[in-house]
Amino acid sequence: MGEMSPTMLKGGNRVLIDGEVYIVIEVSMQAMGRGRGRVIVRMRHLVSGRVIERTFRSTEGVELADAEFRDMQYLYRENEDYILMDNQTYEQHSISEDVVGNAAHFLREGTTVKATLFEGKVIGVELPLKMDFEVINTYDVVKGDTATNVTKDATIDTGHVVKVPLFIKQGDRIRVNTTTNEYVERA
Repeated sequence: MGEMSPTMLKGGNRVLIDGEVYIVIEVSMQAMGRGRGRVIVRMRHLVSGRVIERTFRSTEGVELADAEFRDMQYLYRENEDYILMDNQTYEQHSISEDVVGNAAHFLREGTTVKATLFEGKVIGVELPLKMDFEVINTYDVVKGDTATNVTKDATIDTGHVVKVPLFIKQGDRIRVNTTTNEYVERA
């Protein structure tokens, strides 16, 4: 894909830093006079989610990651690996737990994810930002316990535990933010 001036970067671009793929979050420019400038780029590591900030001279080149994005469907788990199928080619990919990361908490059979392929290998998966789940286990609150902003644990249908407001009951469908791991609303 080649190089690009850091001044041309936008949020969502995939860049290659030290052989690792990062997603650009935000770009800010600092003018230095006589046409020179610095570009401060905040970016998130595609796999670990770690956020870093890097400063480039405006004359430097930033390498774009030659990454492809494919919709893939989560099929099943096999030992430590997650098996995904490419929705276009029907090819199956076996992905390790560290690549799946936090998404593992929200995967259930048939979930479609956006997979990032780099040099033919899946190096990251992104879930929809908000997803709906059924509460399969939570405890009922004793009448009179109506304090606001109090939460309780609820197990969703993937087996993951999410903090929910007290009025949520077993069998309710809830919407969860898959990035922050937080309850959003009743679905």
